[in-house]
Amino acid sequence: MKIRATKGLTFDDVLLVPKKSPVSSRKDVDTSTWLTPRIRLRIPIVSANMDTVTEAEMAIAMARAGGIGIIHRFMTVKQQVQQIRRVKRAEGFMVERPYALPQSASIAQAQQIMTQRDVGGLMVVSEDEELIGLVTQRDILLAPNSSAPISAVMTQPEQIISAGADITMEEARRLLHKHRLEKLPVVDEDGSLLGLITAQDILKHNRHPNAVTDNSGRLRVGAAIGVQAADMQRAEALLNAGADLLVLDIAHGHADHCIEMIKNLRAKFPDAQLVAGNVASKEGAYDLAMAGADAIKVGVGPGSICTTRIVTGFGVPQLTAIMDSAAGVKAAGRKIPIIADGGIKISGDMVKALAVGASSVMMGSMFAGCEEAPGATVIRNGQKFKVVRGMASLGAAMGRKAVEGPQDESAEDPEDWDKVVPEGIEAVVPYRGNVEEVLYQLVGGLWSGLSYGGAFTIEELQEKAEFIQITPAGLRESRSHDVSKV
Repeated sequence: MKIRATKGLTFDDVLLVPKKSPVSSRKDVDTSTWLTPRIRLRIPIVSANMDTVTEAEMAIAMARAGGIGIIHRFMTVKQQVQQIRRVKRAEGFMVERPYALPQSASIAQAQQIMTQRDVGGLMVVSEDEELIGLVTQRDILLAPNSSAPISAVMTQPEQIISAGADITMEEARRLLHKHRLEKLPVVDEDGSLLGLITAQDILKHNRHPNAVTDNSGRLRVGAAIGVQAADMQRAEALLNAGADLLVLDIAHGHADHCIEMIKNLRAKFPDAQLVAGNVASKEGAYDLAMAGADAIKVGVGPGSICTTRIVTGFGVPQLTAIMDSAAGVKAAGRKIPIIADGGIKISGDMVKALAVGASSVMMGSMFAGCEEAPGATVIRNGQKFKVVRGMASLGAAMGRKAVEGPQDESAEDPEDWDKVVPEGIEAVVPYRGNVEEVLYQLVGGLWSGLSYGGAFTIEELQEKAEFIQITPAGLRESRSHDVSKV
C-alpha cells in the first residue's frame, strides 16, 4: 500500500494565471486541434458515445460546426452502420455509390425507395452499372400509373448531363448553374456510375465552411466498439461504412483485454484511427500508447452522471488525470493526442483541460439537453427537459444486455436486474436548444481563454499555461456573489 504525496486536482481547484497578450481580438485565435494524428478538428470538442447523446443527428451537427460525434455502440451492428452511413451521406462534394435501380423497376418501387432513403432522386443503371437514366420526385409525382416501369418517366440517356471523375467543385457549380440542374451524375470513361453531385450538397458546403470533412468532402464521424471478440466484426463493418475512427468503449481502459484488442485491431486494420481508454494515470496512458492507440481518452469517474468513484472507490481528479496521462504519452515517445472525457461543466473547465495537456474534450451531459440528442423529452412543471444516463447506469446496462444477448449459456438473464451493479445514474437536464448554440458559447469561452493566456493556438496555450491552486473562498469569489440575479 502507498499514498501519493501530491494532491489530486480538478477544475474547481485551480485557475489559470493571466499572461501578457498579443491577441488584439479573440477572433484572431485558432481553435483547431488534432483529434488523432490524421484527423484535425476546427474546434476541440467531441460529443460522447452515449445513447442519450450521439446518434447520426448529433454527429452531423457536430461535424458541421467543426467538431465530431462518436456514434454509441448500444445498438445492433446493422443499426450502427446505418447511423454512420447517414452521417456520411448528409454532406459531401460527391455522393459515392448513390442509390440506383434497374430500368425494369416500377414507378411505385422508385417512390418507395425515395421515401425509405429520404432522397429526391435515383440513378437508373444497367446490369453492368452503366448509367442509363435518372428519375426524380418531380418525374413520378403525378404519374397516372404507378405500376408502369420507370423507363417511361425517367430522363433518357441522351438527355443526361454528366461529369468525369476529375471534376472540381467549382466546375460542378458552373455546370449545374449553366444547365439549371439539381443533380449531376459522375461517370467513368466507360459510362459506369461513380457518384452523384447535387446542388444541395454544394449549398451545404457554403453554409458550413468550418465543417470537418474527409478527403471526399463527407462529414467525419467516429464509432464506438467494445472489446469482445465479436467487436472485430463490428469494427470491420463500421470502417467499411465509412467511420473515420474507432473508439474502444470501456470504463477501465488500463486492462489486459483492452490492450489486446488494440493490438488485434492494429494488426487487422493498420490504417484505422484508434482511440483507446479510459485511463487516469501515467502508466495507463503509456501502456495504451505502446499498444498502438492513436489517441488516449482520459477520465475515470469525472462525469456528472458517473458514480464509479463512489461505487468502487477508484478514480483520479480530472485535472491531475489529464496531466499524468500526458506525461505517460510523452514517456512512450509518441506524439498522440489526449481526449479529456468528462467533468466539463463550463467553458472555463474546457480551457483548463486543454491548457494542462488535452488536445480535445469529450462532453456528454452538456449536449444531452440539445435538440439533436436522441434522449427522450419530458416536461416538468411546464419546463422542458431531456433524459440522460450514464452508460454504466442500470437502464443502460440492461439495454446493453438486451442488444448484445447472452454470450454463453451461463450468462445472466437480460431481465435479471438485481445482478447489475450500476456505476452511473439516469437523470434529466434542461432543454438547451440546438447544439450549434451551445457550441458557440463554449467556443466563445475558448476564444477569450486563449486571449487571456496570451496564445493564438491551443498548443501555445499549453506552452504558456501557469496554474494557481485556489481555496474554497477563491472558488466562491470566482462566481457571481453578493448580488441577486435577474
